[in-house]
Amino acid sequence: MSADPVETLLRWQDSGAVWRVVSRRPDSVTIGLYECTGGQEVDRFTSTDPALLRFLGERATSED
Repeated sequence: MSADPVETLLRWQDSGAVWRVVSRRPDSVTIGLYECTGGQEVDRFTSTDPALLRFLGERATSED
């Protein structure tokens, strides 16, 4: 996984896969990375990166 969580999500969705917010707090977020079908979770990570929180906004998934 990239050190830049925004870059990770962009590469993930650009490859046709799905990411979803699993848990959200005011200062952190946990993201699940899923197969292209949106089925099985492949990985997950938690981040407090302000750039990631801004990138996500209120979105819950890459499909929003």
